[in-house]
Amino acid sequence: MHARAGLERYPDPTGRTLRQLIGGQLDVDPARIILGNGSENILELLCLALLDPEDRVVTQQPCFSLHESLPLMMGATVDKVPLNDDFSFNLRAWATAFQQPAKLLMLSTPSNPVGTALSHTELTALIAAAPPDTLLVIDEAYFEFVENGADALAILGAQPRPWIILRTFSKAYGLAGLRIGYGIASHPSLIDALHRVRTPYNVNQPAQEAAQAAWLDPQHVMRSREFVAIERQRLTAQLQAAGFRVAPSQANFLFIDTACNALEVVDELLKDGIIVKAWREAGYTGFIRVSLGLPQQNQAFFASLQRAVAALAG
Repeated sequence: MHARAGLERYPDPTGRTLRQLIGGQLDVDPARIILGNGSENILELLCLALLDPEDRVVTQQPCFSLHESLPLMMGATVDKVPLNDDFSFNLRAWATAFQQPAKLLMLSTPSNPVGTALSHTELTALIAAAPPDTLLVIDEAYFEFVENGADALAILGAQPRPWIILRTFSKAYGLAGLRIGYGIASHPSLIDALHRVRTPYNVNQPAQEAAQAAWLDPQHVMRSREFVAIERQRLTAQLQAAGFRVAPSQANFLFIDTACNALEVVDELLKDGIIVKAWREAGYTGFIRVSLGLPQQNQAFFASLQRAVAALAG
């Protein structure tokens, strides 16, 4: 096996070519775009650059773990806004949470781990309720899968307030192993603040080149989106027919109430070689999150889940 040519050279520390591609298609100045070692790297940079001890961060419950753990690492406090019982966003609770100052809002849409997405009207209302000096961090890691949800860039583009939108090549583009994501900010000054705390070569050259190729292949993303939509609908219906409660998802995963101890369910699934994530937050300890795979993989998961729950019940 021969090593890829050019690996003896350091990568472009600015990712200029990829940033220009992204900026050109989205009509955004490349100076407002930053690349990261996955979008979670940009979350880390935001916390390093902007948070001080006792700063307040508001996120949702249940939440993507890094939306809580990274601010806590910086000594910030984290308040979480619960979803409604039907897994929709509780805008009234968000308005209440915003009655106090907040340094950052960290919000994923579609929600991670639930999969529900804010509508255009809902995101507009949430932004209107937020304090004008709160930095809005909108995590759109699953943006490409959304069928009926808000486009944060279209809404925030006309806002004078500070914001940053995070997206990734890990999900719909299928480059999770290469670790590359990007952020689009309201102003170059926010990107400059992140550059001051990032390592110079945080995104390697093969990742940058693969992302460029993926960006120029929109048909692949469209096929991925269509495939996920079909499998998501099929597996959801199958699970619901079997008596499981499943959150309505617009992502490439499902959030499933097993009505059991999720940690025990995960252990049972492991016996069949199936790995899913057990949720640990209060109120959701019976839930697992499973990524959608090929039809035969989804069928294997469904069969194993039924076996696991029956074993735990018996």
